[in-house]
Parts: sequence; C-alpha cells; structure tokens
Amino acid sequence: MPKSLLFIPDISGFTKFVQTTEAEHSQHVIAELLEVLIEANTQQLRLAEVEGDALFFYKEGQILSQEKLLAQIETMYTAFYSHLKLLEKNRICPCMACASAIHLELKIVAHVADLQFIEVQNNRKPFGEAVIKAHRLLKNSVESDNYVLLSKELATEIKMPLDYKSSLFRFRESVNTYDNIPVHYIFSEIAVDNLKLQPFQQGQTITLLRPPNLQIERTIPANAEKLLELITNYKHRHLWAVGVDEIHYDEHEVTRLNSEHMCVIGGKHFNFKVVSKVPKANEIVYGEYTTSPPPVDTLYHFFNIKPISDTSSQLTVELFWEARSVIKKLMLALFVKKGFKKNINTSLNKLQEVLANDRI
Repeated sequence: MPKSLLFIPDISGFTKFVQTTEAEHSQHVIAELLEVLIEANTQQLRLAEVEGDALFFYKEGQILSQEKLLAQIETMYTAFYSHLKLLEKNRICPCMACASAIHLELKIVAHVADLQFIEVQNNRKPFGEAVIKAHRLLKNSVESDNYVLLSKELATEIKMPLDYKSSLFRFRESVNTYDNIPVHYIFSEIAVDNLKLQPFQQGQTITLLRPPNLQIERTIPANAEKLLELITNYKHRHLWAVGVDEIHYDEHEVTRLNSEHMCVIGGKHFNFKVVSKVPKANEIVYGEYTTSPPPVDTLYHFFNIKPISDTSSQLTVELFWEARSVIKKLMLALFVKKGFKKNINTSLNKLQEVLANDRI
C-alpha cells in the first residue's frame, strides 16, 4: 500500500494566550487563524480533525513532492502571518486577546507512514502508531515556536537533503527520544521577514474638520473595555439599539476596522462598515459608516469612550452626515435630527440598563 502524508499545523502560544486573555475574543482569534490555515490548503490535503489549536491533515496513499510540500508550507506560513498583520493593523479592541494576538506563532510537523483508519459514526479518521508518532513530534527540543519539522522518514522519501537551505528555510538535523526510542527529524525555523505577506485593505481613519451635526454625552457606570465590548459586539446590539429588528454579521470575527454588518430596521436593510478617527488623549474610538439611511447621503456614527475610573467612563456619541440636495437638508433640519437625537438618548438609556443589570 502506498505511504500517506501526515501534516499538522499547530498554533504556538495558544494555551498561554487563552488562559491569560479575554476568553471570547481569544476563541474568535484562534478560530479565524484556523480558518485561514484551512483556506491555505492548496494541495487538497484532507482535514481529519480540528484539535483545539491545531489541524490534523493527511493525504491518503500519496506524498507531495519536495517542491509541492515546501510550497504548501510556505503558503500556510504566509497566510498565517498575513492575517496576524491584518489583526494588528485593523484592531480597535484594546483587550489583551486582541493586543497580544500578534505574538502567536506557527509550527508545522509532517510525517510519512502506512496509515490505518477507524470509522466512527460514518467519520473515517487515521489512527495508530503513525498518528501517535506525528503528534509526539510536536513535543520536541526545538527552542523556537516558529518552525517546520519533517520526520527523517519523510525527508528520505522525498529525497530532500537534510541540510536543505533557501531564502526561507535553513534545515538541520536533530533527534529526540520517545519511550526510549530515538526519533530523528530535520527542522527549520521560519524567517518571517522573508515571507511575502499578502496585501489587505487597511481600515479607514476619518478626518473630519468640522463639529459633529449631533453630539450627546453621558457618564456610563462601566469601565471603558466593558463599554466598548457592549457597543462593538453585535450579538448584544439588540439589547440596547432602538429600532433594530435584526443584525447580520460574521459571528466568528472580532469586530475591527473594515468589519461589516447589516441592520434590519423597519424591514429595510442598512449596510455599515467599521471606521475610526484620530482619538483624543486617553480615548477609545469606535465608528460606523453607511450610505444607506435616507435622507442622508453619508453618515458617520462615532462612539468616543474615555475612562474616568475603573467603574465609569465618559461616552460621547457623535453623528456627522452629508446631504447633497436642498430637500434632504430641509428634512434633516426639520425632522430627522430630532429623530436621531431621540433614538440615541433612548438607546443610551437602554445601554445603561443592560450594564446595570449585568446582562453581558
């Protein structure tokens, strides 16, 4: 029977990251990174299982060539670190999970063997000694947490020099002992600076050289991070936003610059994109931009949060709008501005109730 490839990308630093940061945001970050790695699978590897912080791929009865294997490894590292850069540049949340995500790293272990399979509830998965060995290789003496490791059997099978070198890889030999049996392998730390990271759309920071059309200030009895979480986590939006019937968004994504969501208000659909503006000293800014709601042509809605103490914050809500036609400007002056003001005040009252009742 032809030998099979076992391939395990593992996010380094996961345990410390989850234990020492905000649980929900850390879970979202890890889930996003795992999705990125799955999408970076260009060699039709089969996903056997998601193992918390790792993915277990295999290719039954087939081994990738040296060129294809190294290309697949480089593609995954490029996708992983490109996404970390996106998270860093478009971050609005100051929590430890979002702030420390940039320090996560990736290791990949690959092995070759004759595979055995087990079927449970119509789910066929590899098992046996080869699977155990591949996972044991994750526990090794490599000092870095950012490397690729190939078992010596795999290196031999694909005729790869044990000291293979390129602009990205610098392989060298090593050995560890498991159950009194020496296991040889080659490994290379990854030169992240040599990766050609993928471009991404950087979030928009707005400069508005005029006063807001509407501004409302409140002292909110909550610390700044909790208040920001309530405002930016769309699963809570129905608890306090007046008139919002539904909200559609990516439930697996931490809200950041360029995040998009759609609100259903009175049966009509309004599309929003997250933006920001330059904050004042000691201030957190979250903003939304839309061209949807009549009679405005564009609308910027900013929540400016300034900590007062560990238990209170100053919240300033600002609306900036543009209306090109005379009729639209007249409608805004006579009716719409009053409606905006009423809805914002009602929403802020409900927001304070949610916080007072500790509903998040």
